[in-house]
Amino acid sequence: MKSTVLSAWFEFLLPGVLLVVWWFTSANSSSFYFPPLQEIFVAFRESWLSARLTQDLVPSVVRLLTGFAIAIVVGVAGGVLFGLKRSLEGTVSAVLDFLRSMPSVALIPLAILVFGIGTSMKVFVIAFGAVWPILLNTIDGVKGADSQQIDMARSFRLGGGDTLWRVILPAASPQIFTGLRASLSISIIMMVVSEMLASTNGIGFAILQAQRSFAIKEMWAGIILLGIVGYVLNLLFILVERRVMHWHRNMRAVEDSSS
Repeated sequence: MKSTVLSAWFEFLLPGVLLVVWWFTSANSSSFYFPPLQEIFVAFRESWLSARLTQDLVPSVVRLLTGFAIAIVVGVAGGVLFGLKRSLEGTVSAVLDFLRSMPSVALIPLAILVFGIGTSMKVFVIAFGAVWPILLNTIDGVKGADSQQIDMARSFRLGGGDTLWRVILPAASPQIFTGLRASLSISIIMMVVSEMLASTNGIGFAILQAQRSFAIKEMWAGIILLGIVGYVLNLLFILVERRVMHWHRNMRAVEDSSS
């Protein structure tokens, strides 16, 4: 308990120190592009603790979570399928490599033609960009499942579904969660880019509009909000990961103590 509190204290110590340094070093700033942090906080309160919270922040978060959820379903399902069926993976590997190498941003013009500039376009772009780390990590995780455990499950006459849920997915879950964490960062990036290029609301749209109208304080406020959103989502992801993967940490702790 004491170590947990201490680690949490150190986690917030550095950001707090950086904010204090930024506050005092910018206090007397007369630069148009780098206003005092105090004025940025005022702009943050006036911009984002108002109607813009529901007009821009909520739509962005909904798009982000929807695209991320689609990427999880497609990535995990496809990764399990290709990981179990090696011949099928070999058949589609060239197509997967081609699509994976394609920058998601390059698909935005096509997505606008197909879906328009609404929510569907942004969700598609987010999902397309986020699916690849999940898919590839799931394939590797499924391939790396212990063959002896799989043979043991078969010897106990477990069905294919039970073997998948009780043996293969738990063995692959560390790599799956690694892919999920990388995809979450990609989802945030693609959300912002899609909203900057074609949107009528959202955090990215608000930041770009503030920059175009030379509302620099509001622009900085939007950038800070993005950092807060990313930090909160990452924190929630870590909490979910710790809850789901507690058995993995306990197993590693036992292995470390035995060695």
